[in-house]
Amino acid sequence: MRVSTPSTFHRLTSTLRAAGLALALLLLAPLCAQAQTWMVSTDAYIKMGVMDKFGQLGTYSAKFVVTDQTSGKAYILVKEVGAGQNGVDVIFPSEPSEPDYFKTETGEAAKSQPGRYTWECQVSGKKVVGGRFTLPETANDITVLEKQEKKK
Repeated sequence: MRVSTPSTFHRLTSTLRAAGLALALLLLAPLCAQAQTWMVSTDAYIKMGVMDKFGQLGTYSAKFVVTDQTSGKAYILVKEVGAGQNGVDVIFPSEPSEPDYFKTETGEAAKSQPGRYTWECQVSGKKVVGGRFTLPETANDITVLEKQEKKK
């Protein structure tokens, strides 16, 4: 007659735990492959800037004003240009999560809306540069990759 010992009990417990883990993994595994899913985003941005070519001003404020020609809304961003920097570049529209971003006088953040815009940069209340641009419509094409059945 065989007497059960503690070591036999521990081996049985370990084997049952391993079997339970394997069973849980099998139940949680996907049964078949699914189609690949992608997320995508596209936004149009414009980079504009100003530069004191010979660095004669030292420190100055550059006030960028972008006007939406459809709605007439003016979006403003003021950047401080330090001595030795000479110039600054900005991106329109800038993210509202940034410390400085393009916004209207009422605080409305600029959005990447398709359309025609004009812009200017003012230093000491005078227009020093300007121009116009068009933000294009953006679209995204998504290709769905599916698992193909094997032909026999």
